[in-house]
Amino acid sequence: MAKKEQRKEKKKEEASERLPAKSVYSVIQREGEQELGRPAASLWWSVLIAGISISTSVLVEGVLHGVLPDADWRELVESLGYSIGFLIVILGRQQLFTENTITPVLTIMARFSMTCLRSILRLWTIVLVANLAGTMGAALFADLAGLVSPEQLENMRAVSRAAVTGKSPGEVFLSAIPAGFYIAALVWMLPSSKGFEVWVIMMITWIIAVGDFAHVIVGSAEAFLLLVGGEVGTVAVFGGYLLPALLGNIIGGTALFSALAYAQVREEI
Repeated sequence: MAKKEQRKEKKKEEASERLPAKSVYSVIQREGEQELGRPAASLWWSVLIAGISISTSVLVEGVLHGVLPDADWRELVESLGYSIGFLIVILGRQQLFTENTITPVLTIMARFSMTCLRSILRLWTIVLVANLAGTMGAALFADLAGLVSPEQLENMRAVSRAAVTGKSPGEVFLSAIPAGFYIAALVWMLPSSKGFEVWVIMMITWIIAVGDFAHVIVGSAEAFLLLVGGEVGTVAVFGGYLLPALLGNIIGGTALFSALAYAQVREEI
């Protein structure tokens, strides 16, 4: 009985430690304000590194693709590799564009001004361009510099073909909306996930992978690998995949999750 009571008390303590929505909002808003005020050069290098780091997802998925048997369950296990790049980026305090569909947006929702809007557009431009530069650099090094074996490179391309090719721009756009929503949800969940960050990151990003939802930055790592290898053209990469994925991620992260998150705390702030 004593142990049972102790477990109940522990659960009550854990429940009381959970951050209310207002506190989560305040934490994310402060982070957004800090990002909006960062010098362009500091922001650029942090985000460039994130583009390189997220390419690890494609590398690890390729490794798993090569060692796992061709079975019905292979994709479920292979998709765990997708989470590795996100772990490096998020725990390493680097930045992806999709994270910025909620972090600075909550600031402008609280107090809209043209100055704040210009700051967000500046932030988005730097983050997107630097992320894409990082994933392109990783693709060039993997292919042209021979950083991975030919066999491993082919496994990475096989994963990339499955993710990027065979979809119309409309299908990419629609599949990108849930990805944007889930990444924004991940950002919202992290302040309340102290001690469990790894599991939360892996769970959410694994859902994106197995759901075959389009993430513009991971997708760029996959698309650029095919582009460098001459399997797809520039127009197909940017017009057929990256642009629809970008728009879908913004709608899912900003128009849906960020707006709903702000609505639940608007009367409390």
